[in-house]
Formats: sequence, structure tokens, C-alpha cells
Amino acid sequence: MKKISIILALMILLVSVTGCGATDKAKDGDNQPKDESPTELVISTWGYSEDLLWENVFTPFEEANNVKIVLETGNNSERLTKLKTNPDSNIDIIYLAEAFAQEGIEAGLFDELDYSKIDNAKKIDEKAKYLVEAGYGPAYTLNRAAIAYDPNKVGFEIKSWNDLWKSELKGKISIPEITTTFGPATMYIASNSKGVDITSDNGEEAFKALEELKPNLVKTYTKSSDLANMFANNEIEVAITADFAYPRVKAGAPDVVFVDPEEGAFINFNTINVVKSSKNKELAIKFINYALSTEVQTRTAKALGESPVNTEVELTDEEAANLTYGEIVGNSKTVDHKFVNQMKTQWIDKWNRTLNQ
Repeated sequence: MKKISIILALMILLVSVTGCGATDKAKDGDNQPKDESPTELVISTWGYSEDLLWENVFTPFEEANNVKIVLETGNNSERLTKLKTNPDSNIDIIYLAEAFAQEGIEAGLFDELDYSKIDNAKKIDEKAKYLVEAGYGPAYTLNRAAIAYDPNKVGFEIKSWNDLWKSELKGKISIPEITTTFGPATMYIASNSKGVDITSDNGEEAFKALEELKPNLVKTYTKSSDLANMFANNEIEVAITADFAYPRVKAGAPDVVFVDPEEGAFINFNTINVVKSSKNKELAIKFINYALSTEVQTRTAKALGESPVNTEVELTDEEAANLTYGEIVGNSKTVDHKFVNQMKTQWIDKWNRTLNQ
């Protein structure tokens, strides 16, 4: 019996020591250095001003969140097409102009967002709130289409969109192609010249107005560089163009001015969406909230010339000179891209038959 008792005592002691050892190892494991390698966040965006974007947006986010950002760059169409053909893409976030973002939403490529986690969305301008209310990615910046013209050559002050139809401007105008960012806005402008809501007749009156505008047109354009060259080479004197294209026009044709028509300019919103196949959705939402912050929106407005959607951003007159900012936003009009996308194929065909033949 004594032998059995001794054996049992030894077994209990051994189990106790082993258990303590395991506990100690677990405790030691808690103190072991954890894997602190950065999480990779893949962002699809345009390829311009990358150095300034890294300095003002991406690098600060990386450093604050232990993230490594990887960029995929290209224009709206090619990046969206690539995502459509590869819905299991590793892209987490995609920057797109509103029309292309709407295409992505309709194709089921993006997540609806939990805006309770995006506090800075509350600071977005009223004009862009409908994108938040739709539940997908918000606007993070905006730009506008207005009129650029050389008052010395035109000989009169252009105040209205309707002035573009004046006979004095025969052979002097260029407008953006239907497939460009502000092509749909041009359809709205044409329809409004007839006093018709474009959604009421699917653009029928707009095309009548474009037919009437045709004698004044030199050509349509797809690139802002082509527009700048036409002004510099005295091929045109007037154009519908974007605020972001105007500095390039001005550099080659210093007398050209950029004016907002009395009816209001037309706004385009650039958006940020979370791709449905993203493996880093919480981090992606954190990035969107960061991109909408007053601090980041102020930095990008000053350094990159990006018009802010955050209403708390305060800029001097000099800083806001070429931006869509302040009262300009309130006076501007928006385009219903859900409607436009329904009509796009039909409109492109009719546009080509009307203006490009």
C-alpha cells in the first residue's frame, strides 16, 4: 500500500509540474513578439499626381495604421472593365467618377457601406448626400463643367448656356464627347436650352438642340489636352469644359476665361467604393472615413487642387481660385447617372449620327 501511495503521489506531482509548465509557456507566449507586418490595402485609382497623393494621403494612412498601400492605376473605363471581368480581384477600394461608379453598383461589384462607421460622411455637402443615402461609396471630391471662352475674340460676354446657340459663334465652339465625364451634362445643357426636363422625353429635345448647335461646332473632344491645343492654335474660341482642364487651356491661351453660366454649372462627383471581393473591408471603411476627414480634405484641396466635399474645409480665395467650392457648389446642378446609364447606348448611337457624321 505504501508503494501505491508513493506512486500516486509522484504522479500527482508530475501532473502538477507539467500543468504549471504549460501555463508558464502560455504566459510566455503572450509576451512573444507578434507578427507586425503591415496589412496590404490595394487601391484602384487614376494615375495622376501620385507623388502628391502619397505625400498627402497614402503615406500618412500607412504610418498611422500599419498598412502597405498598393496602387492599380488607369482611367475610369479600363479599371472598371478589368474589375467586371475579374470580380474576385484583390482590389479593396476603387476611385471612380460617378457615372462609372453607378455602372459598378448596377453590376453588383461594390458593397453597401455601414455609414455608422463613417462619421465624416456627416460633413459631406448637401449636394452629394444622395450618394450616401443610396448606401454605396460616397463622393470624396467634385469638379464642374462651365464655359471657357476668349472674350477678346468672341466680342461679347457669355453669361448663359443658351448663348452657345448664338449665330455669332458659328464655327467657334467645341464640346465634350458623349462618352467623357461631362458628355451627359452636355445633353442636359442641350435639353435645358429647349426648356425640357431631359428625363421627361429621354433626350429627344436635347438632340434637336444639338442639331441646331452643329453649325457652331468645330469638333467634339475627348481629352483636355486636345481642347487646350485647339484654343492655343486658334481653332476655337469657346468650349464647354471642366474646371480641372482650364489651367491647361489658360497656359496655352492666356486670354481665355472660365465662367459659370447664370443657370449654374454642372457637377461631377468622384467616389470611393469598397469592392465586394475585398478581404479588408473594415480597413477599407476606415480609409474612406479618413479620406473624408477635414484634415485630409484640406490637404488635398491645397496640394492637389481637389475640390473638397467636406463642408468644414476652409480655403482662402487664392486657394479656392480654380476649385468648385463654396457658393459655386450650391448654385450648380447634378446629373442623374442612374437615368443616364439606362440611356447611354441609345444616346451614343444617336450622338454619333447627329454630330460625328
